[in-house]
Amino acid sequence: MSLPAEFHEIAKRVNNWGRWGADDEIGTLNLITDEVVREAAATVRSGRRVPLSLPLRQDGVQTGMIPGRINPLHSMVQINQELFGPGTVACSDDVVTMGLQAATHWDALTHVSHSGRLYNGRPADTVTAHAGAEFGGIDKARHVVSRGVLLDVARALGKDRLDGSHAVTPEDLEAAEDLAGTRVRAGDVVLVRTGQIQVYLAGDREGYGYPSPGLSVRTPEWFHARDVAAVANDTLTFEIFPPEIEDLWLPVHALDLVEMGMLQGQNWNLEELSTACGESGRYAFLLSAMPEPFVGATGTPVAPVAVL
Repeated sequence: MSLPAEFHEIAKRVNNWGRWGADDEIGTLNLITDEVVREAAATVRSGRRVPLSLPLRQDGVQTGMIPGRINPLHSMVQINQELFGPGTVACSDDVVTMGLQAATHWDALTHVSHSGRLYNGRPADTVTAHAGAEFGGIDKARHVVSRGVLLDVARALGKDRLDGSHAVTPEDLEAAEDLAGTRVRAGDVVLVRTGQIQVYLAGDREGYGYPSPGLSVRTPEWFHARDVAAVANDTLTFEIFPPEIEDLWLPVHALDLVEMGMLQGQNWNLEELSTACGESGRYAFLLSAMPEPFVGATGTPVAPVAVL
């Protein structure tokens, strides 16, 4: 089934292909300039650090709903082994097998394609079994440090957690912006809190993934208008799931990643940050969210930290 005309109309309005040159591989991360980072650093007042990632564990968020995306399998390959002979310093080493989008992560611009194309018009078949992403892999996103803004949609709407059928709209984002008392601006990394992560933290892994609130197909235009550098939220699927438009699966992924070239993140734990921002009355902060630079990867684990 082909994508509907409504999708293609939005795609034209948010398209960034060629904006930073035909060879560009980082998309809206170009908006994080030195000046943006200097201003982000100036938001630090108390020095309070808030971690935003989930623990990497074998009983993590993945349930098999997404084929091949497995939780970390952790194995010890050395345990107190005296490598250089008896009485020498002993070492313990371990290895992990996991899906790179298993827990808290960034999606690379090559994570999805549509109509045979990736961001900047590159052919989708440049992602191969042998080399992964030839163009626009997550290793190209070398630094993600900027001003972070928490748009606490759940709190702005007077809820602890949004209902599973709630599609977050531009109007919701603006309500959260009013609560935050700051306007989202060019180069910001926006964190959208729905409260859905509470379901996982309470032990309901299946309920966490489905049904889930998430971003509406209307939100990419809002992010594009504000020149947002990246967006992350506290859900498994990022966008509302099941979709708001029948049989239109992952349209927000396609609009954000393919058309805009904007990184998006999932499974971010924004609960402690919501409390910290509410207590301080400040919803903007320095955010460090450096991707692990797996060459050719279409996503990567991240351990982001907000510094207030």
